[in-house]
Amino acid sequence: MSSTGEDKFRDPRILAERPLPQDGRDRSKARRKKRLARSVKVNLSESPLGWLHARGHLTDRQLDSGEKLRTDWERANLSPSVTMHWNITPPSGGRRGAPDGLNPTEAQVAAKQRFDNAIAYLGSDLSDIAWRIICAGEAVPAAEKGLGWPARSGKLVLKIALDRLGDFYRLP
Repeated sequence: MSSTGEDKFRDPRILAERPLPQDGRDRSKARRKKRLARSVKVNLSESPLGWLHARGHLTDRQLDSGEKLRTDWERANLSPSVTMHWNITPPSGGRRGAPDGLNPTEAQVAAKQRFDNAIAYLGSDLSDIAWRIICAGEAVPAAEKGLGWPARSGKLVLKIALDRLGDFYRLP
């Protein structure tokens, strides 16, 4: 492939799929055999809810209720999966994220039940906007457009949905 016009039309996702160096550690042959754990920093303000909260459009209670729904969504493993999980051994270091002494499968089922109950509590009128923004991570204008709503109406309806979620999760 030449470095003229063809390079600028390459798929940029290829760069994200390449392995990253192990946090600047020694990459000798002895080190390559042992897999090192890596830490990941997440900027919470990049989510639509975090963005709205950072700009004063959402209260702390509304943010917390949205994060609880998103946590149940992720814990229930409801997001689309690209491929199957190939590791057949459980992760070492004990259980993670299983509340109240539940095994991981029971925790996943409990999270799915909580998510379904929260969506049912919202009702069909509020669950669409809540799912699009909180779980799918769509921006408010994109969710409004996807639902066929007028501009600037999504934030108001989202705030109502978040207040109702706060009641469901019994947040103070």
